[in-house]
Amino acid sequence: MGLNRTVLPNLPALRRQKGISLEAICASTCISRRYLEAIERGDFTVLPGGIYDISYIRQYARAADFDEDVLLECYSEVKGLAEPAASEVQPAADVRPILPFSHYLPLVPRNLFNVSIRKLRKI
Repeated sequence: MGLNRTVLPNLPALRRQKGISLEAICASTCISRRYLEAIERGDFTVLPGGIYDISYIRQYARAADFDEDVLLECYSEVKGLAEPAASEVQPAADVRPILPFSHYLPLVPRNLFNVSIRKLRKI
């Protein structure tokens, strides 16, 4: 699932123009060559997933001296991660505030609690 070349620039050519080898990027970022090649092709399905994808893309962009925001936008388009507009996001009507845990504990007089613990220890 690669990108069309109008969205993603020719990353290998740009990298070679700057005189940076893929091996150098691999050594400096400790990212597998397989993943770096996938990023250059725009085949983000090869990447391990989750936050690793974004981290690998950022590290590649920094090592190749390329704008990381452009690469991340391409990644978002391919993965379908486009964020909804602020007008589309509406809070749920039945959302209640999260209260501290102590709020949910029943109120037991301290004396009664101590007595019951003593009785349990005798058993």
